[in-house]
Amino acid sequence: MNIQTHQKIVHRLCGRPLSTGTDASRVEMETSDEMIVDDLGLVHGGFIFGLADHAAMIAVNHPNVVLGAAEVKFFKPVKAGEKVMAEARVEESSGKKKTVPVTVKRGEETVFAGTFTCYVLDQHVLA
Repeated sequence: MNIQTHQKIVHRLCGRPLSTGTDASRVEMETSDEMIVDDLGLVHGGFIFGLADHAAMIAVNHPNVVLGAAEVKFFKPVKAGEKVMAEARVEESSGKKKTVPVTVKRGEETVFAGTFTCYVLDQHVLA
């Protein structure tokens, strides 16, 4: 895999890339106790969002890609110890703007879906 973005991301918190291709990616994450918010083991939705965002960034796969907007829905809760998989594919590309739908599943069950609007900048956002 030739991943050109988010190279210092912490994979245990945002997912481990499994595949990347032209305008597509698959990223897997095994949830852990450090992600839970209560005694029942509920994983904070921010970690699921982070996984989906990571998949979107890798689908675009450019060193200067940033997230501009996201429209998301959470369908099912995730518990610590469960494995989830994000799949992303660039659906539309117009200049610097990329529209990337992402689905997160636990097995065959969809737990999260969203559309991420990404932008490829001429230089790093902090430059």
